[in-house]
Amino acid sequence: PVVIGGVVIDHEDQKWTDKEGKYTDAPNSIYTTQLGVVAHSDGDVIYHSLVDAIFGALTLPDIGQVFQDTDPRWRGCDSSKFMEHAYDVMKYYGYQIGNIDVTLILERPKVAGFKPRMKENIVRLLHTTEGRVNIKARTHEKLDSMGELRSLSCHVVVTLEKVVGDKEE
Repeated sequence: PVVIGGVVIDHEDQKWTDKEGKYTDAPNSIYTTQLGVVAHSDGDVIYHSLVDAIFGALTLPDIGQVFQDTDPRWRGCDSSKFMEHAYDVMKYYGYQIGNIDVTLILERPKVAGFKPRMKENIVRLLHTTEGRVNIKARTHEKLDSMGELRSLSCHVVVTLEKVVGDKEE
């Protein structure tokens, strides 16, 4: 399975490959592949990208410096813990989410049906509203490592708003 946006997606994906395992449009041999992410934690690409975006907006070190992959505490860790920490840090500095725009780039698994749950998870973990979170997904049309099902990518743009007084929206 792969974890994206706090949603565990179990899937078995088939792709056509040649003898060297390279993607081809002609089905010479069909190999069943189970896609996943190689990571020290659970590797949730959306959560990791969001944490990095929040830390970046606050001009803080990146996620790899805060949650080092050499630290056994983070092995297999649920990335929602990183999101909770990012929220606490953001709140400590007096900010709240303005807007979040997520672009997930991958061929498989298809995530359209999972986006509402991903959004709910982000809203809950970052104490914001649905109207401030957008999630898009696209493919690379079988080009490069993403198109060949060897990788995926996530781009996040986040704006933070200074909290005035004790109120959070």
